[in-house]
Amino acid sequence: MEVFWYLIIAVFVTIFFVLDGYDFGVGIIHLFLAKEEKDKEVIAKAAGLFWDSNEVWLVAAGGMLFMAFPTYYASVFSGFYLPIMMVLWLIILRAVGLEFRSQFDFPMWKSIWDTVFGVSSFLLALFFGMALGNIVRGVNLGGVEAGISKYEAHYFFLPLWDASFSPTAMDPGVIDWFTIVIGVISVLVLAIHGANWIILKTNASINEKLKAVIFKLSIVLLVLTVFSLFIWHIINPSPFQNFLDRPLLFIFPLIYLIGLVGLLFIHKLKKEGHGFVLSTMLVVGGISFSLASMFPIILPSTNDINPALTIFNMAAPKYGLSIGTNWALIGGLLIVIYILVQKRFRGGKIDDMDYGH
Repeated sequence: MEVFWYLIIAVFVTIFFVLDGYDFGVGIIHLFLAKEEKDKEVIAKAAGLFWDSNEVWLVAAGGMLFMAFPTYYASVFSGFYLPIMMVLWLIILRAVGLEFRSQFDFPMWKSIWDTVFGVSSFLLALFFGMALGNIVRGVNLGGVEAGISKYEAHYFFLPLWDASFSPTAMDPGVIDWFTIVIGVISVLVLAIHGANWIILKTNASINEKLKAVIFKLSIVLLVLTVFSLFIWHIINPSPFQNFLDRPLLFIFPLIYLIGLVGLLFIHKLKKEGHGFVLSTMLVVGGISFSLASMFPIILPSTNDINPALTIFNMAAPKYGLSIGTNWALIGGLLIVIYILVQKRFRGGKIDDMDYGH
């Protein structure tokens, strides 16, 4: 049951980053590349018409995490309390920026909320990437100092950064040079994903320009991906052991690689949807690759006193997991129906669809 719930939650989190991830990317493109008002309006609609339904997956994943791994939920939400509050405010600001920009037809008013939308989207992409970096790197479980735990073995607290700014410190902060690299990779992936979504769903005048942007960003992403695999050995001396033990897991990095290589040929793709499929593979492959490399660990420990948190020592009792399965199937089915209906009514290009007026 523990593995089943781990996979279900991982799927829901991945779907969230595929769907809401393109909203983050749209915000990044809107911030840096949309210059004309007609482009700003239609690009904002590409996110505004979908963001509320896309975030359902995050809410559902959080609820499932609370039910299936309650101790882990308590540990992570207390240890990452400060960055989680920052992410919460950024999510709110992104929505406010989208909803407010069209309430008044004044250039300064729109400029303010466009900036709010774009900056919050950029920071969300960066912070979620850094969050993945923290999960991969691990934390000082138990708050060990001088060989003594200050808290229970599964609790921790992270400052925003440590004086050493090093991921190899026993008591690292949320921000260090490793998590920043992963955060930048996240920004690149989601910017590419958002650009492909804009090309797929709009007739914006910058669509051809976006293909050139996707090509350039893919080259930078390729370089940073190779670099991240190299520095990963500094964090974990054997990061690929799971793949050597279970060769089938190589499908996940292969998905990422196919998506990345395919995007290098973005100018030769004949259908607009192909680019979006390739950037979806980037998101799916990147997240699943990271999780597969850690399994069954869900939060490593940076000290030798308290063990890592795993799906087995953090899971709820078997009875609770079995009861929750029935409700998860019902809830999951309702979410899928909701998403399919929404996507059906908003299929095709959205340029002429009404939003925010």
